[in-house]
Amino acid sequence: MNAMNLRGATLHYDDFGPSTGLPVLLIHGHPFNRTLWAPQAAALTEAGYRSITPDLRGYGRSDVTPGKVLLSDFADDLAALLDHLSIERAVVGGVSMGGQISMEFHRRHPQRVRALVLSDTSAPAETDEGKEFRNRLADRLLAEGMDGYAGEVIDKMLAAYNVDAMPDVAGRVLAMMRATDPRGAAAALRGRAERPDYRDSLPAVREPVLILVGADDVYTPVADAEAIRHLIPHAALAVIEKAGHLPGAEQPERFNAALLDFLTTQVPTGD
Repeated sequence: MNAMNLRGATLHYDDFGPSTGLPVLLIHGHPFNRTLWAPQAAALTEAGYRSITPDLRGYGRSDVTPGKVLLSDFADDLAALLDHLSIERAVVGGVSMGGQISMEFHRRHPQRVRALVLSDTSAPAETDEGKEFRNRLADRLLAEGMDGYAGEVIDKMLAAYNVDAMPDVAGRVLAMMRATDPRGAAAALRGRAERPDYRDSLPAVREPVLILVGADDVYTPVADAEAIRHLIPHAALAVIEKAGHLPGAEQPERFNAALLDFLTTQVPTGD
């Protein structure tokens, strides 16, 4: 693991693979950390890519910024990380909140993006009801901690049938959620409630785009992925069978096959 100081916080990250390989920056969702991407980091490294997986501000081993952290704050952190690594342009991808951070990154730093990978995410701004829910949840996590929440949502983070069928995966996902600092989770929830509507910026994306979604995702179902595909007509869409909201963890071989095929066939390696 590596660490760097940026924008008032210490950010921890993994940087695997050859320094000359095509860089792929993968952004975890809420309330997880960089190890969510362990199966993808291994596959990318084996295939000769450079895999960069940070702990976002407030998650994993990175410093917590209490209060509110906007998606734009996360995006600017990641731009600073690429600067630190002397990477001008990268494939940028994320799952759930990480997908929204990827869209925000492209909105703010389009010249840094070689391609986008959007997994199990949605483009619209938060609804009024959603804003109220996220702020109430932030209050709850600060008051109660992460344990009760983690137990309540595990059968939505994973397809319900995978919780029992994949005890190792469920255990790993639960451990990440329970280990997250409630202050970091709450700050991100409050910031995410104020996200912009990415339906305004996605039609301008000209870089290659891969959209992935678990076939049985209840948080951001296949219809959400198809809506993004409609906004970006040249995007590729891969529906991962027998998976829910975290197909990269539930079905890593299928997820990795789609990702590597996209990188091999759609993403140029030169500038």
